[in-house]
Amino acid sequence: MKMRLLAPALILCALPLLALAADTTIAIIPEPVSLQKGKGSFSLPEKVTIAAPATTEAGWVVRTFSERWQKASGQTIAKTNAANATIRLVYANSSDVNLGKEGYRLMVNQKGIEISAASPAGWFYGIQTLFQLMPTAIESLSPSKNVSWKIPFVTIHDKPRFGWRGLMLDVSRHFFTKQEVKQFIDDMVRYKYNVLHFHLTDDQGWRIEIKGWPRLTEVGAWNVKKQGYFGTFPTPKKEEKRDHGGFYTQDDIRELVQYAKERFVDILPEVDVPGHSLAAVVSYPNLSGTPELAATYQVNSGENFMDWSRGNPPTALVNNTLSPIKDTVFQFLTDVVTQLAQLFPFPYLHTGGDECPKNYWEKDPAVQALMKQEGLKNQDEVQSYFEKRLEKIVRSQGKKMIGWDEILHGGLAPGAAVMSWQGMKGGIEAARQQHEVVMTPTTFAYLDYMQGDPATEPEVYATLRLKKTYEFEPLPPGIDPQWIKGGQGNVWTEQIYNYRYLQYMVWPRAFSLAETFWSPAEKKNWDNFVNRLNHHLVRYDIAEKKYATCHNDAIIDSRFSKDGRLQVDLSTEVNGLQLYYSFDNTFPDNFYPAYRGGPLFPPEECSMMRAVTYRGKQQVGKMITITREELMKRAKERNRN
Repeated sequence: MKMRLLAPALILCALPLLALAADTTIAIIPEPVSLQKGKGSFSLPEKVTIAAPATTEAGWVVRTFSERWQKASGQTIAKTNAANATIRLVYANSSDVNLGKEGYRLMVNQKGIEISAASPAGWFYGIQTLFQLMPTAIESLSPSKNVSWKIPFVTIHDKPRFGWRGLMLDVSRHFFTKQEVKQFIDDMVRYKYNVLHFHLTDDQGWRIEIKGWPRLTEVGAWNVKKQGYFGTFPTPKKEEKRDHGGFYTQDDIRELVQYAKERFVDILPEVDVPGHSLAAVVSYPNLSGTPELAATYQVNSGENFMDWSRGNPPTALVNNTLSPIKDTVFQFLTDVVTQLAQLFPFPYLHTGGDECPKNYWEKDPAVQALMKQEGLKNQDEVQSYFEKRLEKIVRSQGKKMIGWDEILHGGLAPGAAVMSWQGMKGGIEAARQQHEVVMTPTTFAYLDYMQGDPATEPEVYATLRLKKTYEFEPLPPGIDPQWIKGGQGNVWTEQIYNYRYLQYMVWPRAFSLAETFWSPAEKKNWDNFVNRLNHHLVRYDIAEKKYATCHNDAIIDSRFSKDGRLQVDLSTEVNGLQLYYSFDNTFPDNFYPAYRGGPLFPPEECSMMRAVTYRGKQQVGKMITITREELMKRAKERNRN
């Protein structure tokens, strides 16, 4: 076998990673409430032992540690009741009473490791922090040899700022297997997320078995596989196979709920109604107000079926709504809600309510008759009528309804909670009405948006950079904190085709949201976060997880100067990076002209520009190439805005 030499550029890239892998710097995400570093470190013995109370929940925590430790070290953990165990899980004493349900105190000293908490959830989060204190070898997927398993002496007091720390996974637009959902849960809990919002139904697929309504999964769970830019696909032909998709049986759901429970995660199920319901309408046309049309519809495969030119709500080209008035619909929803309530122990049930087109309702004589009978002034009030009936069904099953902020329009159901996605306004309005709110605005929390320059990312309708997510503050000024339950990042998967790309879109932006939801607001510091982030990305390399590095890329801003010339300004999200550029079609490196601030004026004959970022002598950002035509287009758009 021939040995291949690494190219010099690869060696330069690899050396800093090796240095970080051996680094003992404490870099915890999310940032703890308080951390005191001692002098020295504790070396894990050859035989690690753990002592914990003899409860089921403590057993989950012990197993979490044991499985990961054995995978990385090849060693097993021995349970013991001895006071000199390597790791001790103990109940908090009176001095730690302010830790709350999920807080913990972690002490590492010459005696070993002690995690005290008021409940097993606190032990679990203390274990997640302990993993981050360990050498990066703990991330290895196979046993590592010759590792010095040293943990720095520390005393950490920590507890979450918000009780709701969520990530939403859309499994309707693209289906993710049961095993992939488990992996997503595992990825979440490492950074102390505790709610998985499970978006189970939409126009592209109905993903959960409902007894008595078999066509939901026989028909509604399947579409035609297409690849490319979602929303631009041609309408599938009748002969094309509808075998792309999938669903979860009720046994699958029970398994996932238990898996999440053992990791202290609640699963919030969402069945999105009355809009976003094409998969249900295709399965059972009589659920629509236009069954004679619905009989010709197909589960959406990514073809365009909405006119968004007037904004939200859109105009439906195909009626994807449930009828807001049919008794059949409310019997259907009663069956769905009843079974969801039995499957998911979480107190909340998400019923969607967003982006519901009303144009088919406007033409429906039965809807017009209802409006006259009930004194409803407009279609928003028609949806409010629907939502209030649905809320009663949800409440009858002992659950609390939560929906997207459109459920505010026309009047909010008395017991409903609101998930605010169209900015913060809806959440503020709901909180002032004394309704519970989860903040998840597009401006900070939509993880399906592009992360860097559109020239380097698959096209999506907006960009959300890492630094912007870190600026998220879920508690608006002047709002009573008791109504803001927390926040959430949302992962819509129209353009996310597989789990590897899902990871790329979620991380590292979900690192920053985790810190927003857990850490004290006054402890947030962008430069400090970026430094810790770099250490975690090394860990992700070892764990073979995919992530984005767009935060290291150049930001290229074009506009027209006062005298009408094309002007380009460069910047970076991360401090301490140096920009290099070219206008001559060649590929700049750190020997090319360095950007020193101020505007650049591309020569008239320039057909493209390129820019790249370095930290010292190491390239850290992607090479970005933008044509002159694109620069001109952006400049014109900027002038219009």
